[in-house]
Amino acid sequence: MSHAEDLSALPLGLRLALAYASSSSTREAMLTLLLLDQRLAAILRQGGEPVIAQIKLAWWRDQLGEAPSHWPAGEPLLERLRAWPADPSRLVPLVDGWEALLAEDLTLSAMEQFAAGRAAAWTALGTADEAGAIGRAARDWALADLALHLGQDGEAEAARRWVLADRAHPLRLGRGMRPLAVLRALSRRALERGAAELIDGPGALLVALRSGLTGR
Repeated sequence: MSHAEDLSALPLGLRLALAYASSSSTREAMLTLLLLDQRLAAILRQGGEPVIAQIKLAWWRDQLGEAPSHWPAGEPLLERLRAWPADPSRLVPLVDGWEALLAEDLTLSAMEQFAAGRAAAWTALGTADEAGAIGRAARDWALADLALHLGQDGEAEAARRWVLADRAHPLRLGRGMRPLAVLRALSRRALERGAAELIDGPGALLVALRSGLTGR
């Protein structure tokens, strides 16, 4: 698939966030990460027996834990991951995080593992100096995104409280991580407004612009 086809596979909010990448190489690396994240999400959305989802997730865990030279040919996403700038094994926690959501009862511990998995994946693309801020931003986005997709359940309210309680601790991301800053800002806005989508009108575009320029 071409870059344009890969990009079009993402929801609008994610595509908008990537527009604020500081370089084409950064955009490609983040696009690959988001495509993997979406692939793992699709495994859970397919429903059916949890054991089938676990088998599919285990396949991805095994591949990411292997050296790229051992990967099978013919999987377009694995081909993209060969060019990923960080060690692919650092994406294993992302798989583990999605698997945690398969639990029959979605506990706070499972939600935290999911958020930690996304945080680990994004942190792999940043600098050591910014690791703490990247981790917090990715965790906020993960929990807000989870709450938006859980609807009005008690688990959604728990995730919502976690995210909004962190408003007293602002953070700012550098230019290399502006797409993540945009995702965090848009998801928090959607959560506060009770919106179902990240992009729900001109106000969302203004939030994305401000966050993309300032990193907040």
